[in-house]
Amino acid sequence: MAAQPFDRRLLAYTFSGCLLLLLLPACSSKPAPSSEAPAAPPPSAAAHRQQAPVSNGLMGLDGVQAPNSAVAKPNGHPKSAGAGNKEPLSLGPFDFIGPPLVAAPPKQAEAAPAPIQPSTESPAVPAPPAALKPKPKPDVRKNIKPTAAANAKSGSLTLSQLVRKYPDLLLLHGRTSSKQIALTFDDAPDTTYTPQVLDILKKYKVRATFFLIGSQAQKHPAIVKRIVQEGHVIGNHSYSHPLFTKLSQTGFQDQIEQTGHILKPLIGYMPKLIRPPYGEIKESQLLWASEKGYLIVNWNVDSLDWKQLGEAQVTSNILNHVTAGSIVLQHSGGGASQNLKGTVQALPRVIEALQAKGYRIVTLPELLRVTKSIRSS
Repeated sequence: MAAQPFDRRLLAYTFSGCLLLLLLPACSSKPAPSSEAPAAPPPSAAAHRQQAPVSNGLMGLDGVQAPNSAVAKPNGHPKSAGAGNKEPLSLGPFDFIGPPLVAAPPKQAEAAPAPIQPSTESPAVPAPPAALKPKPKPDVRKNIKPTAAANAKSGSLTLSQLVRKYPDLLLLHGRTSSKQIALTFDDAPDTTYTPQVLDILKKYKVRATFFLIGSQAQKHPAIVKRIVQEGHVIGNHSYSHPLFTKLSQTGFQDQIEQTGHILKPLIGYMPKLIRPPYGEIKESQLLWASEKGYLIVNWNVDSLDWKQLGEAQVTSNILNHVTAGSIVLQHSGGGASQNLKGTVQALPRVIEALQAKGYRIVTLPELLRVTKSIRSS
């Protein structure tokens, strides 16, 4: 009788193993769709004992002896079994002996790919084709004058900026190493003040530089010739005294060239020196003049006689500001209503004071060490 429980237990395990082999393919052939809720977890060992206890004195899978009494099955059919009952176990559809079935874990959704972070590195620049070679950089050297076509701007620089940028093309004064001063007179010739200025210069044996207006030179050619005959130098002051910065490039060139052609038959040369009316000029105009061989000359001492000042004020404005190499601005001509008596009256006193201080009054070509003419084209 001791071997009987052993035989029933062996039979039960064998049967449950066969049943498990039959049920596993059926369970694995029906995968749960991903859209449905995940399968419920398998019941715990305690719940399994309550649902399917083992009768007839068999040991449960957890090693606990089941009572020898009638057990109500889940299908409602009672079954009685005794310790001496040799009948085989009758298993219902919900009876299960053996290790608990473990449901397949739910299929987890694939993790979303990590977002691509933008690269902080600069994209690689493809190499240029072999046929397209980069142009060599221009050889920038000192003491090479820029050309008007390549470097000129449309008057964006002020006069002081032009002087700093082109110190050899736009001059305000001469050398300071020797005590020389240049007296200059604009807006000539006229028949009122130009002859008086010439008389004073002749008396003191002083030579000066006169910047003539082309239209005035046409009206008074005899005075123009006198200026040259008495040893003075003539420069170009435009044809009609316009503001150069308001002119086009062509208009500016016409003002210079027309005046030069008027003066050349009267004085015997094409003037090299140009003084812009009001001292204003564009960068493009400055560069064009330099390419043609002209030299722009302004001043660093203004007598302000164009304000029709008296003798004392004109004298003070000159003597209180001159230094070695100074270029002094005065006027020997003007409009019909222009009063330049202060200039004429102050000139003798100015000459005497400068000579007394050891200054030598010279022409601009001598002060600047340049020629007075250019080769006409």
